[in-house]
Amino acid sequence: MEKIILFYNFSPLKDPEATRLWQKALCEKLNLKGRIIVSSHGINATLGGELINLKTYVKELKTLKAFAATHVKWSDGGSQNFPKLSVKVRDELVTFGAADELKVDSHGVVGGGKHLSPEDVHKLVEERGEEVTFFDARSSYEAAVGRFKGAVIPNVRTAKDFIGEIEKPKYNKLKDKPIVTYCTGGIRCEILSALMKRRGFKEVYQIDGGIVKYGEKYADDGLWEGSLYVFDGRMGTKFSDKAVNIGQCIHCEKETSNYENCANKACNDLVLICENCSAETYCRSCTKVFAEK
Repeated sequence: MEKIILFYNFSPLKDPEATRLWQKALCEKLNLKGRIIVSSHGINATLGGELINLKTYVKELKTLKAFAATHVKWSDGGSQNFPKLSVKVRDELVTFGAADELKVDSHGVVGGGKHLSPEDVHKLVEERGEEVTFFDARSSYEAAVGRFKGAVIPNVRTAKDFIGEIEKPKYNKLKDKPIVTYCTGGIRCEILSALMKRRGFKEVYQIDGGIVKYGEKYADDGLWEGSLYVFDGRMGTKFSDKAVNIGQCIHCEKETSNYENCANKACNDLVLICENCSAETYCRSCTKVFAEK
């Protein structure tokens, strides 16, 4: 039986390279595939493999004091969802371009938003109503197939776009309102909520454990709608049979959650495309170019 685990832990690391070597050797020993990023701020990982090997991995991971309190999320899938094992050291766990601005101590990100459990999110909405604004900490293409109802979807393609985006005057009206940031597993919210608070957003929250944790609790019976985009071979997952498709096929505009890569290898951009149009897996730009030839 195979599974996928995903986790992150913000904790200062004096020697990220030593941690990388340890992680690489451990994963190879246990025949795990996936991606691990290590930095001076901590670790971020998604791994697939045999259930017994993943349990051994988690046990070994927590022997390091810095990672002892790591919360691991489990998901359906396995090593087949990853082409290989990649373990790298980078300046940031998520590339916001804020390596020097982000501060981390033994308790995690310094100055980040207040963590809310899924139940606390509902309580906040019940108490504050329309004052509460959900703010997507993911890219716009992730939000195209799934998001919290009524959420603000920033016009960003990568994490590097966020700082310039949240500094735009159009968001000034939100700075005195309760903001609930959310992302897949929680790591991007940790960083973005801190960046937002330093730019004048006064009441910033984050969903503890991200969309994954929220989905485990409420599935499609709460404030979430659509599919959850994931960065592995699955490209998307749903919480229940009640999940709706909110994305639109780029060719016929039929509702879909299916992403594929553009058939033009030089482009390889993500394409939202329904089953009926799946033979035409070109993005809009490439479709136009090939049509003119």
